[in-house]
Amino acid sequence: MVLGDSISAAYGMPIERGWVTLLDTRLQQEGQPYRTVNASISGETSAGGLRRLPELLRSHQPHTVIIELGGNDGLRGYPVGQLQSNLRQMISLSEETGAAVLVLPMEIPPNFGKYYTDAFRASFREAVEGTHAELGEFPLRSVALDQELMQADGIHPTEAAQPLIMESVWQTLQYLL
Repeated sequence: MVLGDSISAAYGMPIERGWVTLLDTRLQQEGQPYRTVNASISGETSAGGLRRLPELLRSHQPHTVIIELGGNDGLRGYPVGQLQSNLRQMISLSEETGAAVLVLPMEIPPNFGKYYTDAFRASFREAVEGTHAELGEFPLRSVALDQELMQADGIHPTEAAQPLIMESVWQTLQYLL
């Protein structure tokens, strides 16, 4: 199950062209017995994901939870401590059900200042400390600085970027499965 924001909700393109659907195809190709559930909503914050998570866990009983949230918290300048707390609670709730957890860290533009940007970046690493959750790499790492792979807003990846994002996630996810 992927709990994310616009990056996972395939903003600006049909949902079936997004990285989560490509991941589902990859799971089938690899002969994995898993299917993806895309519980992502454009504009979602970590607080919104935390509110929705208990019901999603009950409904879907996922083997693995991929948390791709935090970007909207950062873009809105929300307190980093709250982001970290929300991530920790989502990890805890997921692990209590027996699900493996993969946290995908987000990045924000540097215009918030070095202190906030550094604290934001560290919040993902700190949230997984002391848990069994895995910290993946920033899923837009290979696409964020390539204008051809980003939509005109400079925030959302294009359809051409989706396979690269899926491969980035797959590198860590395959070990959790």
